[in-house]
Amino acid sequence: MSEALEILKKYWQHDRFRPLQNEIIDSVLSGKDTFALLPTGGGKSICFQVPAMMQKGICMVISPLIALMKDQVANLQSRDIKAIALTGGIKSNEMIDLLDNCQFGNYKFLYLSPERLQSDWILERLKNIDINLIAIDEAHCVSQWGHDFRPAYLKISNLKTTFPKVPFLALTATATDRAKEDILKELGLEKPVSFHQSFARKNIAYMVFEAEDKIYKIQQILKKNPQSSIIYVRNRRSCKEISSQLQNLGFKATYYHGGLHSREKDKNMALWMEEKAQVMVATNAFGMGIDKANVKTVIHIQLPENIENYYQEAGRSGRNGNKAFAILLTSPSDKLQAESQFINTLPDKSFLNLVYLKLNSFFQIAYGEGINETFSFNLNHFCLKYNFPVLKAYNAIQFLDRQGVLSLSQEFSEKISLQFIISSKEVLRYISMNRYDEEIVLAILRTYPGIYEIETAFNSALIAKKSHHSEKEVLKLLEKLQEKKIITYHSKGNDTSLTFNEIREDERTISRVAKYLENQNQLKKDQLQSVLHYVSENNICKSKLILSYFGEKQTTDCGICSYCISNKQKTTNIETLSKQILKLLKIEALNSREIENRTHTNNDTIIFVLQQLLENEIIIVNPNNTYTLKS
Repeated sequence: MSEALEILKKYWQHDRFRPLQNEIIDSVLSGKDTFALLPTGGGKSICFQVPAMMQKGICMVISPLIALMKDQVANLQSRDIKAIALTGGIKSNEMIDLLDNCQFGNYKFLYLSPERLQSDWILERLKNIDINLIAIDEAHCVSQWGHDFRPAYLKISNLKTTFPKVPFLALTATATDRAKEDILKELGLEKPVSFHQSFARKNIAYMVFEAEDKIYKIQQILKKNPQSSIIYVRNRRSCKEISSQLQNLGFKATYYHGGLHSREKDKNMALWMEEKAQVMVATNAFGMGIDKANVKTVIHIQLPENIENYYQEAGRSGRNGNKAFAILLTSPSDKLQAESQFINTLPDKSFLNLVYLKLNSFFQIAYGEGINETFSFNLNHFCLKYNFPVLKAYNAIQFLDRQGVLSLSQEFSEKISLQFIISSKEVLRYISMNRYDEEIVLAILRTYPGIYEIETAFNSALIAKKSHHSEKEVLKLLEKLQEKKIITYHSKGNDTSLTFNEIREDERTISRVAKYLENQNQLKKDQLQSVLHYVSENNICKSKLILSYFGEKQTTDCGICSYCISNKQKTTNIETLSKQILKLLKIEALNSREIENRTHTNNDTIIFVLQQLLENEIIIVNPNNTYTLKS
């Protein structure tokens, strides 16, 4: 057995590698720069985690996604593998300690954002660390033709000078041919070995259905396929609303979005992972690090922003190899809604400049100041104060985030501060009389020695770990201690924070990043057009359309998508169904759902036949959306 497979078995409990993983690992171990395009579910992280474990030194992983970094670090730590992430909000003195750990503490993985590499002192510290591999995750971010371009990625190529003998591994799940060429060029990979796994997922049936009543259609789909499902929605409010609607219809459903507290996220995730909830209703915040093999159905009820995101989200179905469904529900108004959300809200340079100026005013940041300052941020309050359209302002702030000017964090955090207001002698007396509370109280006192003198920021997860209790038990004890007037305890929930990564320079700052704005706006328009083409093109296999977008050619139809299925049905059922509908309409006017229920035929076929009958002027549509025979 190879050493790589032994490592895979020991730490990840897998008996074999997925396609191309072993070849990519061999390439990296031989010291070659490597590019790997592995679509969703291909197991990209194993490609750098296994070779890093096989060698002396530490693997540096560059990633733009804080949530993904945290998830991977937690995953590695759960396997007793030492890993650190240098995420936003870490103070310089803490950063020094973490980098000392990397240098002297036998750590195997260091995760950091590309923006961190722009700090000269961090780069100098990295030179003293024994780095065995540099992995660039989400490598499409280096390309202006990628769906999440970040200029900070352009600086990664400078590491070639600093670490000339360390191999680079660039990884992405979604890149068009044009984006791939850009990645290889901008990262400065030397004679790279490229690995491509096909985007074809032969077990996934890509379905596009037009539905006037989407909840009714979802009900039909979930009844027909009662296995594990994901429903993607556009915003947080829809998560809860649709989850509640499904529960009222008798389905076991839960929901997930970036604004939930970590405890609620964990609880809802557990319900779904443990098959106690059939349906997870989620925003696109859900999915990173989720590997549930038996997801039967992924349903999108609104148009996605681009094919790249849709492919990744749809690809969370059918990872066990069994037949699965990726369903996109559309209605006539969806195009206008998508254009309103994704195109009409794109900021131009003058609006971007205005938002940046008002953000500095909002937080009272003087010219030449503000670097590394973090603030709680309420977008609605900000927009209300300056009369900004919310979506357009959000897109402007998100653009500044991607350019590294700001960092926008949308993970829920609970800020807790507390202080002991009785003497240490009285606290010890309390402990002696309440032995069950002893471990937690002592952990607090040892961790925060100044907690008698000043109200102190408190990390409940850390205390839970140190005291060998659950976080829930720690928080319950804090409430108890406050009731007994032993501590003062304040808890403030916050789901968005804003960090300024640069000093305020107004027009100079915006001029530097605005050169990318026009190109990115045009790319977003082109990407939405690709989505609209995918939805509206009814004469080509849906699998072919997706593969074509990513530069792959498929000569045969998949046989299982909505186009292929309707094509089969049309040839056999159209004439019979037309007669059946006309017979029903002789008796009374009916809407499409009533016709669907009486003919026991799927809605797509009904709509197709009704359109044909309308075009041939055999029937007419009434103002109340019912159909009747033309007199």
